[in-house]
Amino acid sequence: MKHLILLRHGQSEWNLSNRFTGWTDVELSDKGRTEAAEAGKKILASGILPDYCFTSYLKRAIHTLDIALDAMNRDWLPVVKDWHLNERHYGALQGLNKAETAKKYGDEQVHIWRRSYDVTPPALTADDDRYPGHDPRYALLTPEELPLTESLAMTIDRVRPCWEELIVPALHLYGNVMIAAHGNSLRALVMMLNHLSPEQIVGEEIPTGTPRVFTLDSSLHPTDDRYL
Repeated sequence: MKHLILLRHGQSEWNLSNRFTGWTDVELSDKGRTEAAEAGKKILASGILPDYCFTSYLKRAIHTLDIALDAMNRDWLPVVKDWHLNERHYGALQGLNKAETAKKYGDEQVHIWRRSYDVTPPALTADDDRYPGHDPRYALLTPEELPLTESLAMTIDRVRPCWEELIVPALHLYGNVMIAAHGNSLRALVMMLNHLSPEQIVGEEIPTGTPRVFTLDSSLHPTDDRYL
């Protein structure tokens, strides 16, 4: 029996101020750090302890993992950071207040951008300061890999190779794997694990700082899926 622990980062400073975040590298809020520590304590109490970890390139996920592992006294675990696990890229919406954006474009349009499966928000241009090509952590990515905007469907396509090439082998080798990432990159993993349709995954919401544990058989088919 194997276990996959999914943990969405704790509340970030931009969650708190109701702004679109995406690939913007925003720190955890005080509440977010508390959520991360509490998540680690819940995992420790469950007895389902990770042996190997993954996270994204974004500090709100990295710091959530660090804090949770510290609460478990498992700071020594190996950790792989992979940009494929980054949050969905919200294009030109990144940094904007969600309520103010709704006033400008209408609630329905913002809802479509946020919750639809295959509609992308307005794209950045490559000369925008928010374009990830200006960030040294993405220096080795090709122009085709650097997003200007993403739909949920595009995010799922981005996460899939990380799942198939890195996470699946780690599960077979180590048994218990933990992933600290983001709402949409974790929804991608949930869609793959539970074989959800596009209509089903649109309604899936993953709360911050709450560990979700999949119990998997030897073929990595879920036999249990629950929040701690």
